[in-house]
Amino acid sequence: MLKPILTAATLAAATLTGGPAFAQDPIKLVATANSNEADEDYAGLIVFKDFVEAASNGAIEVEIYMGTQLCSTGAECIEGVAEGSIDIYISTSGGAAGIFPYVQVLDLPYLMANDRVAEHVLQGDFVRTMRDMALDDSDNTVRLMTIGNTGGWRNFANTKRRITSPADMEGLKIRTVVADLPQELVKALGAAPTPIPWPELFTSFQTGVVDGSKNGITDIMGMKFPDAGLQYVTLDGHAYMGALWWMNNEKFMNMDPAMKRVVVDGFYALQQATFAAPKRGAIQAYADFVEGGGDIYVPSPEEKAAFAEAAKPVQDWFRDNVDGGDKILDALIEAVEKAEADLQAAYDADLN
Repeated sequence: MLKPILTAATLAAATLTGGPAFAQDPIKLVATANSNEADEDYAGLIVFKDFVEAASNGAIEVEIYMGTQLCSTGAECIEGVAEGSIDIYISTSGGAAGIFPYVQVLDLPYLMANDRVAEHVLQGDFVRTMRDMALDDSDNTVRLMTIGNTGGWRNFANTKRRITSPADMEGLKIRTVVADLPQELVKALGAAPTPIPWPELFTSFQTGVVDGSKNGITDIMGMKFPDAGLQYVTLDGHAYMGALWWMNNEKFMNMDPAMKRVVVDGFYALQQATFAAPKRGAIQAYADFVEGGGDIYVPSPEEKAAFAEAAKPVQDWFRDNVDGGDKILDALIEAVEKAEADLQAAYDADLN
């Protein structure tokens, strides 16, 4: 009974606030994610679908396609969004970097300290700056609607030893994707970047082709990497695993203002769902990792500062080598500073 009650409440709220009336020919939004129904991407899409269909009184219908039914790579899916065969698509920064290279700013290490900072940043003008850049580069066809989360935070994990400082990274072969930025980070910390396709990573741990990776705990446990020898995780939180939600800009702009507002509010609800889902999933994942003999290390503030200092050259590399790097990195740094100031003000008010 819970879902019908919530849906009825949403419909009532839409009516009370002047929500739109039912349209004869509903607007259909085709949404896809290259993942499965156990993923936070699906959790976000279900919340989005429920919200916009209810708040629009049925004037909008959302069709969800999980997996690779409509497209299989980030570039292919974003091209589908640009052409209008797909209305909504979620990519990682790596999945969109070939088209919008500056989205890799989300992978720059140690810029956002925790969830509160990251969530504050991703609800402000930083996202609008990235949206404008993507619209310019796509000839106004691909619109960034919001940035959520897909997997929590990237942490260093390995099969060899506990990592407490950059010196402990020396000599380790760390799996990366085939992209320059994560490889620059691994090199800056003294390890050897080793590009390995994701489906081959389990066997690569077993055979010693790689010693470690940079993943969230839900991915580690979902892929059963401890069974391949991965036993050490250091919670350095070097990168927030951002989820970029794209929409066909023409589809959005052709809606009337009431429908646009419903969609924007729907993406806010989606974002909140994806912020929450990894936190919930991580609880059991960490418990299972420890129960299986895994070692989890939380760096002290001083130790984390040492990692951040060692990784600073990656920011210079980003500015020098990525189109739009200066603009988007400056926007992120400004947004982080504002978030930290706002949160400090909140702490001052709440702790006294």
